[in-house]
Amino acid sequence: VQLQASGGGLVQAGGSLRLSCAASGRTFFLRPMGWFRQAPGKEREFVAVIASSDGSTYYADSVKGRFTISRDSSNNTMYLQMSSLKPEDTAVYYCAAGRLFRVVAFTSSEYDYWGQGTEVTVSS
Repeated sequence: VQLQASGGGLVQAGGSLRLSCAASGRTFFLRPMGWFRQAPGKEREFVAVIASSDGSTYYADSVKGRFTISRDSSNNTMYLQMSSLKPEDTAVYYCAAGRLFRVVAFTSSEYDYWGQGTEVTVSS
């Protein structure tokens, strides 16, 4: 599985961005797909995951109600729609593919494949 993240950029507080993660390989829907982020000087943290089984979604408390994770089967792409952005959302965002046949995964150690990261900067 290869992952290619895109869509990052500079946005003002309160604005929106949509990140994309294009995946290669035929096991896209047999793995949980997630987004993580890493701010300068901080550890990588979980943002959101979409389950492999039924597409259920789960979010970190810090982004709940503002971010929406989704996937498109027609083009093997996962998205993260980010709204009401805050300066504390500034980070490099990574998409990741979890272990085959696992339903959900919330920690980085449970993910086998990672995209290269896309930078999001939210100005105040």
